[in-house]
Amino acid sequence: MAKENFFNINNLDQGIQRKLAEGVTTRVFVGEKAMLSVARLAPNSSGQVHSHPEEQWGICIEGECVRIQDGEEIPVKAGDFWCTPGGVKHGIRAGAKGALVIDVFSPPRPEYTKPGEGFGT
Repeated sequence: MAKENFFNINNLDQGIQRKLAEGVTTRVFVGEKAMLSVARLAPNSSGQVHSHPEEQWGICIEGECVRIQDGEEIPVKAGDFWCTPGGVKHGIRAGAKGALVIDVFSPPRPEYTKPGEGFGT
C-alpha cells in the first residue's frame, strides 16, 4: 500500500526515535538505499564530532546552528544545506533558538535502524 510510505515532519509519533545527545533527538525513516533523519536540537545543544562511512546530506529547516565539518565551523540558517562525504569528521551546535535539521544518509546507517541513544559506533 502506497500510504504506508507517506509521513509528516510534525508527527512526532512517526519514525524510529533516537536520543543522539542531551537536547538532540531524531526520528529516523529507513528505505532500501537511503535513510532520512528529522533531528531537533534544543537551544544551545550540540552533537559530538564523529564520522561514519555513509554519505550524509543535511538541510537546516528552522533555526540556526553551526556545522562542524572537517575541522571548520560553518554557520548555517534555515534554507542552507550541505554534503558530508563518508569518513569526514563532523558535528553540529544549535544556536540560541535551536534548530530543525533533516539529514539523508546513503546507504542507511545500521545503527539508526533501531531506537536507542547516541550517534552509533
